[in-house]
Amino acid sequence: MGIELQNISKQFTGYTALDNINLSIATGDLIALLGPSGCGKTTLLRIIAGLESADSGKIILEGKDTTNLSPREKNVGFVFQHYALFRRLNVFENVAFGLKVLERSKRPSKSEINDRVEHLLKLVQMEWAIKRYPSQLSGGQRQRVALARALAVNPKVLLLDEPFSALDAKVRQELRRWLRKLHEEIHVTSIFVTHDQEEALELADRIVVINKGRIEQQGSPQEVYDHPANAFVYNFLGNVNVFHGRIKEGMVSLGEHLVDAPDELKNVDEKPSQTFVRPHEIGISKIRSSETDVIGTIREIRLLGGQIGLNLSCEGFEHPIEAEVPRELYLNLQLSKGDKVFVSFNRVKVFSGDYEI
Repeated sequence: MGIELQNISKQFTGYTALDNINLSIATGDLIALLGPSGCGKTTLLRIIAGLESADSGKIILEGKDTTNLSPREKNVGFVFQHYALFRRLNVFENVAFGLKVLERSKRPSKSEINDRVEHLLKLVQMEWAIKRYPSQLSGGQRQRVALARALAVNPKVLLLDEPFSALDAKVRQELRRWLRKLHEEIHVTSIFVTHDQEEALELADRIVVINKGRIEQQGSPQEVYDHPANAFVYNFLGNVNVFHGRIKEGMVSLGEHLVDAPDELKNVDEKPSQTFVRPHEIGISKIRSSETDVIGTIREIRLLGGQIGLNLSCEGFEHPIEAEVPRELYLNLQLSKGDKVFVSFNRVKVFSGDYEI
């Protein structure tokens, strides 16, 4: 087992950052800690690294209890959000730094350090910049150098704290794909913190969703996205329409409309409910296909790459509904702002009870 976290808790003045976290991560996995700002994910990462101490619990890395070890003793690589490169050192010197400060008995020879740095810079596609300084590099290039520096000491575990959040959208997307490919080559056990759902779904082998210091759910990206454990997870993973109502006599209220409650909630009666429908799971037509179709009016139309976003005002619903349709369907239906359309809910997910979102 790569990493074993046992009953990790941490309190700061006035609030609990981590509340009895238990987590097992297999060797070679790439794990995303996903959650809103302030949920405890960065605190957990810093505790694993030894940059912060837990109030209670154990951290087992590769079968060794490292709870009370210093960051250097843990042999963990850490990539910070804002690169943290040494401004007065060039790229070679930045990557070599961790090797040069090792105690003499563990320090490689000069030629070994040169070979290691050159190999890593080729790995991150930055060998051309070996003599450049951080100020001469773009944000994405600096982040690649920071990753090479973290890998230089052959860490058992690689930790990344929102590594792409300071970059623009196009560079973020390119680096995500590049990091996934790199991980498949080196297979170092890795944990990255993010609040970007798309980033977690695209990159991770497993996603750990954290809220208010607790793990809400963990699993593969597909498991977490398709089978959310509760209302928080469903709401946090991607855009979603949320309808608050009640479950009564096997039915769930959706605005002023009723839909069948799922089998597991058929016998639940007179309880608050939250019903979720993702925008791409809403059908749009100019012809009524079912008695359950809702009449809507298009208020806004937005281009979303290959999809078209529609903001709809629907009869019987207090708030607007967001839908997404393929561009081809949008063009075939010749949709325009102000058009009347029929709206169907192709897939709904219902949770009973009040769950704070």
